[in-house]
Amino acid sequence: MATQKLAGVLIMKNIVVVGAGKIGSTIAEMLSSTGDYRVILVDRSAAQLAAAELPAGVATQELDIAAADELEKVLAGKFAVLSAAPFHLTTRIAEAAAATGVHYLDLTEDVVSTRRVKELARDAKSAFIPQCGLAPGFISIVANDLASRFDTLESVRMRVGALPQYPSNALNYNLTWSTDGVINEYCEPCEAIVEGELIEVPPLEEREEFSLDGVTYEAFNTSGGLGTLAETLKGKVRTLNYRTIRYPGHAAIMKALLNDLGLRHRRDVLKDIFESALPATLQDVVIVFVTVSGRKNGRLLQETYANKIYSKRVGNLVRSAIQITTASGICAVLDMLADGSLPAKGFVRQEDIALDAFLANRFGRAYAQHEMVSRLAG
Repeated sequence: MATQKLAGVLIMKNIVVVGAGKIGSTIAEMLSSTGDYRVILVDRSAAQLAAAELPAGVATQELDIAAADELEKVLAGKFAVLSAAPFHLTTRIAEAAAATGVHYLDLTEDVVSTRRVKELARDAKSAFIPQCGLAPGFISIVANDLASRFDTLESVRMRVGALPQYPSNALNYNLTWSTDGVINEYCEPCEAIVEGELIEVPPLEEREEFSLDGVTYEAFNTSGGLGTLAETLKGKVRTLNYRTIRYPGHAAIMKALLNDLGLRHRRDVLKDIFESALPATLQDVVIVFVTVSGRKNGRLLQETYANKIYSKRVGNLVRSAIQITTASGICAVLDMLADGSLPAKGFVRQEDIALDAFLANRFGRAYAQHEMVSRLAG
């Protein structure tokens, strides 16, 4: 529980959530509904704030975080700031958190931004916990838990996808989260460990196919999904990689758009095309698929974690699976920080979080595998 009791009085944690989009509004609703957090949701767009469907307990504030000292004024005296803003705003929010001494959590998949967050954490008086979503985020917690069961490691293969349940276009895709984030992970270099060496590999390459529950998927390199795990496991594993899951055919079209038509150099054009032509959907499924192999007691063994999470009703609204998993991830980490389960100072990696503790958390239970079993059985 995040609420502390002092001299018979319950003290709520004051939280600022930056970004009033699909994920930010879900985070604000989840935290506020517990009664343990007092939430302010900020965004530079008054229209975005007005469109956010929020419970009465969530305060909103129109704010341009790029304006000098404005964000710092809002953060002063708060417990934590959670960034659900586009990746290019990550460092601005982290710098404001460092200046005001509040805890900082984000969802970014951007490698460069995370390096800056790590730098800020060195001298910080508060905790800096980046990459608290699905991938990076939960995927690293799972992979590290599986890896810890082996004496020596051979390979760690991490696969994640947020997909429409009912694909109906050539891309076999609907917008389910940040358009900027999708484009960024399709364009930036990807970290991997190959033959024990940490290297960069190109996005959209090394395509593979696999089947799960009778459905065929493709997976290919995308940026950022490993989080800090590549650095953590360097020198300990022969092969480590992360790939995004899509339905077959998606990668070929994206390569044509980005490479042949040159839209990787005109991301604003590609974003406009996506948001004009690809409908959003709440009928999605998140797939988490991690396979680890290594030696235990001299034997070469393999363990796999496979899970599917579907959209469902949260409070009075139906939330997509990617909203639920991403928001639940950062809310669970905040809960664990608030109750003292995580360090209150410095840089905290996702792989520092125990899987059992995460899944036992009231927010982390969204990832419970029994939900997948009951849904498939139904």
